[in-house]
Amino acid sequence: MKKSHDPHEEFPQGQVRSAIRSGIVQAKEQLDTPRFRMTNGKSKIIYALCSVAAIFGILVGSSYYSPALASSLSQIPIIGSVFGNSNFIGLQQAQKNGLTNEIGETQTINGISVTLDEILYDQNNITIGLFIESVKELDKFYFGAGMDFTMNGKNPAGATGSYGEEILSQTTRTAIQEINVSQEMPDKFELGLMLHGENGETWYFSTPVEKISDIHNIPLQHSQTVDGLTLTVTEMSLSQTGMSMAYESSEEEADFELSRGGNIEFLVVDQDGNEITGRSGGATGERVKDRIEFKSSKQFDPIDFNVTELTITPYLVIPTHGGGVEIDENGEEKELEFKGDSIQPVEFNSFKVKIPEIYQEEFNFE
Repeated sequence: MKKSHDPHEEFPQGQVRSAIRSGIVQAKEQLDTPRFRMTNGKSKIIYALCSVAAIFGILVGSSYYSPALASSLSQIPIIGSVFGNSNFIGLQQAQKNGLTNEIGETQTINGISVTLDEILYDQNNITIGLFIESVKELDKFYFGAGMDFTMNGKNPAGATGSYGEEILSQTTRTAIQEINVSQEMPDKFELGLMLHGENGETWYFSTPVEKISDIHNIPLQHSQTVDGLTLTVTEMSLSQTGMSMAYESSEEEADFELSRGGNIEFLVVDQDGNEITGRSGGATGERVKDRIEFKSSKQFDPIDFNVTELTITPYLVIPTHGGGVEIDENGEEKELEFKGDSIQPVEFNSFKVKIPEIYQEEFNFE
């Protein structure tokens, strides 16, 4: 794994990197002040079932420290193969087929070296692989909930994600972070990253990233309303590295803790009854007049080239614990009491999606 510069020298990225870093620092400063100043009677929340991280806006149904990600790293036998040896089929395919951005840049602070090893940008999902090495033993949650990020020096309007580590020894570990952005994203941009340590250290990275090609989008616009909750699955996206499914929801509700649109998941099976494994995908939400609206893009493993049809069953996951913070249009924060035990269940209808033959032809790879 190469090191791009001496960690004791000034970070040699030039004016472009300096500008991006300035953007990251500005984003950091924004975390200490109210960031969501809404007009037209709108307000947003920051909500997590297990944790709250302000930089990502709103997170529902996806904990930042992901046990699934940590588990996926447990099979890594050698350093430098975070993606290829994870349990995620999409990451394995990405590395095997040369679809990742290989970085290999290392920065060292206080005897802790963090290497930005590899990045995958597919659909609206960014996956980051890290290798961390320290001269001293690190606490289990030394890096908290993972990295903060910017796009071209700015915070995106809304994003969700997850972070997991695998402890290889007392002084070495690997990590995978997933970031999903709900807004439209450019095919190329400068990704700024900040990783914070328990003792106040901050590792800064900035690197250009480019979306993979050969992404096939299938417009759906499937809508159904059950018990006052309207769900619209707008689009499915397919590539060698994964499948994603975008949805929007709307419900007449004033209390975010009782709203159900951010807790929607999907069971997806092919024509032979094989389930497509889901990976991640939180939801961003806002109150619009007397309704609460959510948007999300759920991520799944890639489907085989011989899949001709998918059956999709939306379902509601009722949280068993949690809480959150609401930030109103004046920047005032309000703790949200957990009310998951009062959420009413919903049963949606299944629907089918035909997979175009062009997908099977394009992605029939070994």
